[in-house]
Amino acid sequence: MEITYKKGEVARTRKRKLNADGIKLLLMTLPFVIFVIAFSYVPLFGWVYAFFDYRPGIPLSQTAFVGMEHFREMMHDRDMLRVMINTLALSVLSIVAAPLPLLLAIMISEVRSGFFKRLIQTTTTLPNYISWIIVFSLAFSMFSSEGAINTIIARLGLSDTPLNVLGNADHVWLVQTLLLIWKTIGWNAIIYLAAIVGIDGEQYDAAKIDGAGRIRSIWYITIPNIMPTFIVLLLLAVSNLLSAGFEQYLVFNNIMVADKIEVLDLYVYRLGLVTNDYPYSTAVGMFKSVISIALLFMINSLSKKVRGESII
Repeated sequence: MEITYKKGEVARTRKRKLNADGIKLLLMTLPFVIFVIAFSYVPLFGWVYAFFDYRPGIPLSQTAFVGMEHFREMMHDRDMLRVMINTLALSVLSIVAAPLPLLLAIMISEVRSGFFKRLIQTTTTLPNYISWIIVFSLAFSMFSSEGAINTIIARLGLSDTPLNVLGNADHVWLVQTLLLIWKTIGWNAIIYLAAIVGIDGEQYDAAKIDGAGRIRSIWYITIPNIMPTFIVLLLLAVSNLLSAGFEQYLVFNNIMVADKIEVLDLYVYRLGLVTNDYPYSTAVGMFKSVISIALLFMINSLSKKVRGESII
């Protein structure tokens, strides 16, 4: 009886300790939950403006209800088609470039020198912490008509016509994709480096005993082990197809490339804060959010069927 009582007391003490630890963890996460609710869910109440003919200064209760009028207007908006093409083109180009961080991570992991490895990681990751305004300033000082590149070309006598890199509408998608790769490749490679570190070293030892060199070890061990991580990130990128970005295209926007660089987020910004068309901009923002959620669930279902695992 005494032994049974002690076991029961120990179990109750352990349960109370687990409950106390759980409450502490809950209290630690509470500020972040409040932050997410405040900035991600509370603004959703603003979607109601998409169904009214709202004008600033007039209370919503005195505003005419128009129902789906702004959504029907979206179907006949020529600018909307142009913006969608720009958004999809830039998003697809970034998805095509998705394997580059994986390749960089593999190359870094194969470097034997610790100093050189840290140097590469620092050099490639540093641009991620630079704001797009600073990136634009650097690009302007390098590629403007009086920038460093054109100055060098003119002094060497290679060309009399300055290169118009930032104002060329024909190559703006490629230029912006290259800038995005330069800025984010090191940061994105960290995820793959973490996956590579988690690979069991005995696999490489066994491959070495079997006579496999570096290339074969990478092909048969490294790539298969990090491929699930790549697939998940690729699927998430596809689900965010309409989220091409905002800050980058806002700072690089100019009159010569405006028609080719205006993406969906920038279009919503221009409608809402520049032209003060709040109802229509809200409707476009709702359209983007609904399509993105639908894509996410479609990709999740596809992942379940193909890989047997879901991403959410």
